[in-house]
Parts: sequence; C-alpha cells; structure tokens
Amino acid sequence: MNNGTKRNYVFISLIIATFLTAIEGTIVSTAMPKIVDDLGGSHLYTWVISVYLLTTVISTPVFGKLADLYGRKRMFTIGVLVFLCGSMLSGFSQSMEQLVIFRLIQGIGAGALATIPFTIIGDVFTFEERGKVQGWISSVWGVSGIIGPVTGGLIVDFISWHWIFFMNLPFGLVSLFLLRISLKENLEKKKQLIDYPGMITFSLSMTSFLFALTLLREQGSFTAAAGLLTVTVVLLGAFLFIEAKSKEPMLPLSFFKIPVLVIANTAGFLLGFVLITATFYIPLWVQGVTNLNATFSGIAALPTSVTWLFGALVAGRKLGKTPIGIIVTTGIFFVIAGTFSMVLFKTDTTIPWMMAATALLGFGFGMAFTAFTVAVQSAVEWRMRGAAMGTHNLMKNLGQAIGISLSGLLLSDELKGAALEASLHSVFILLVILSTVAMGISFILFGKRGRNFAVH
Repeated sequence: MNNGTKRNYVFISLIIATFLTAIEGTIVSTAMPKIVDDLGGSHLYTWVISVYLLTTVISTPVFGKLADLYGRKRMFTIGVLVFLCGSMLSGFSQSMEQLVIFRLIQGIGAGALATIPFTIIGDVFTFEERGKVQGWISSVWGVSGIIGPVTGGLIVDFISWHWIFFMNLPFGLVSLFLLRISLKENLEKKKQLIDYPGMITFSLSMTSFLFALTLLREQGSFTAAAGLLTVTVVLLGAFLFIEAKSKEPMLPLSFFKIPVLVIANTAGFLLGFVLITATFYIPLWVQGVTNLNATFSGIAALPTSVTWLFGALVAGRKLGKTPIGIIVTTGIFFVIAGTFSMVLFKTDTTIPWMMAATALLGFGFGMAFTAFTVAVQSAVEWRMRGAAMGTHNLMKNLGQAIGISLSGLLLSDELKGAALEASLHSVFILLVILSTVAMGISFILFGKRGRNFAVH
C-alpha cells in the first residue's frame, strides 16, 4: 500500500469517526419522545443528553493527553470501542436509568472521537494540506445537522429507536479497520507517566461545575449552587497545583505561554457559547413568538448546516495563503452579522429573514472554527499536539455547556408571547457582545500567516 493510499484511508477513517460524533446529538434528540414513551422515566429526559455531554467534556482532554503518551492509533481504538460498547448497551436499554448509565459510557468514548482525529490530521498532513482536510472534516458537522433529524425520524418511525444506537456499530468498525491498516506510528519504548491526580481532580471539578449550572438553571437560586461552585473552585485550584508539579501534566501550563493557543481557546469558548445558544433559541423564537410549528423551526435553522460547509471549505482553501487573523476575523464578522440580525427579529419576522440570519452564522462558524483548529494543530510539536487539541475542544465544549445554562437564566418562565420575546432579545444582545469580544481577541492574530507559528 503506497503512502497516497494510506493517507486516503486515514482521511476516510477520520471522516467516519467525525460523522458518528456529529450526528449523535441530533439523531438522539429526535428519538427522545419515542424513547420516553417506551421506557417511561420522563424526569430523566434531559439526563440522557446532559450526561453524554458531561462525560464527553471530561474525557476529551484526557484522551488528548493519552494520545500523546501512548499513540494516536491505540487511544483512538480504545475510544471507539468504548463508544461502540456504550452505543450497543444503549440500544439494549430496558429503562431510562439504564439508558442514562449507558450514555455515560458512550460519552466517555466520544471524547476520543471528538479530539484524536484532529490530532491525527496534524500528524499526517502538511500545513498547506491541513486547511483543506480540516475544511472537509468540519463540513461533516454541517451535513450531519441536515441528515441527523431526518435519519432519526425515519429510523424511529419505520424501524425502532434502538437502531439509532445500533447503526453506530458498522460505521465505527469500518473506521477502526481503515485506521489500523493505514496509520503507522513510531513510539518511543519507555515507561509512561500518567497524570492520574490531575485527571481525577479535573473530572471532579467539571462534574461539580456542570451540576452547579444545572441547579442554577432549574432552581433559579444562586444559594442552591453555591456549595457546588465552592467545591469547583477548590478542585480547580488543586488541579492547577498538580499540573504545575506533574512531569507529564494532562494540561501543560506552558500552553498559557503560547499566544496562538490562548487566543484560539478563549475565542473558541466564546463562539461555543454563541453557537449553542443560537441553535437552541432560534427554534424557540419560531414556535413561542411567531407561533409557527416545529417544522418551520427546522426550516429556519437549516441554512446553518449548509453554509457551515461552505465556510469551512473557504477557510481550508485560504489557509497558508492568507494571514490566519484575516480568515478568523472574517468568519467572526459573519457571526456578528448573524447575531445582530437576530436582535432585529420581531413578532412578524418571516422565515426567510431567519434563514438569512442562520446562513450568516453557519458560514462564520465554518470559517472561524476551521482556522482555529488548524492554528492549534500547527502551534505545538507532535508530543504536545494531542493535549493541545484536547484542551481546545474542551474550551469549545465548555462554552456550549456554560452557554446553555447561563443564557437560560435570562429566559422568561413564560415560553409564549411578549415576555418570551423580550427575554430572547436580551439573549440575542448578549450573543452580539460575546461575538464582538471574540473578534477583538482574534485581532491579535493579524499578520500571522501560519508558518509564523507552525512547529511541524
């Protein structure tokens, strides 16, 4: 097998793995009403989604670091097998309690699928190639956003909701097979040191923090969450102390000395906040303010997935030729334009106007996230690339987890009419502010063409 064929197999393997991660959220959300009808346990409805996100957030940087220590192929294999095991068990669930536990397992494996493919791209492809490859990988998220709800609906209506989990098995096994026959790694034979104390304190701190946000959102009282937030601060302090002393830290504090990583992670956090909030609240506007049905909600949000693909491809073609700061800030400009269009929504705003707003958002996110990912891949050497990508994905995921919780505090308890309209406008104004801050931070990258900071 020649090198060109091997690289093609690697690329196909990563596309499949990314597809499994990207489609998981939309396809499961579509099936949840039917799952609750069959299994009962409606009080655990949100936990099926949130426990998966929680374990993915925690395991993403852990798998990133382990990939640096033990190799991409080995940790990718373990992650995919854990993901497939969780998928299979979820499909066999006989109660909501079982489904929540099995989704937890699936989320642990998803951390590997969410970060290691991006690390492998940085290893296998040159800087000039990474932009194009990353563009295609990013476009998978857009495509998944389109076909996920439709596929989920068809499987639930004509087969069984169990198969939304079983369908992961053949795709995951094909991805594993292609990567194992095509990716060759030369690992140094030595005893590896694993930062167990760091991993444990980080996991506990993130669990405490996300539970605190859940309490804050559900009870609307800071007092209820104060204890958990205090625990979070203490554990994060302990985590940073451990990382400063560790010989192989899960999160190398040296990352905070690399401007490109600091900028990409900070802006990625803010954009993650904007992305998840816009995704959740535009459908709420359609149904709660304009009084249209769920079908129109899907139509209003559809352009995001389509234009994301084009934004990612445009960024991929420009990387290496255009200063990365220009690509990033151009992408965020479209995000600002999209969020500002949302501020202008009125009760009688038409679906085409909403579609125009979501089209701007999708194009902007596609450009910005693609450019940031390539920047992170290229800012560190091989042995640190997994941890760098894990940290970057962690910050984006945290932005989403915090975004959906904090923006919920601004939301009216009345999900209809003028009260909802006023509260959503407050949320949309916040998104404009956060997007503008992200652009201001990204201006620091102006003039950097990529090779200015690329290590390998």
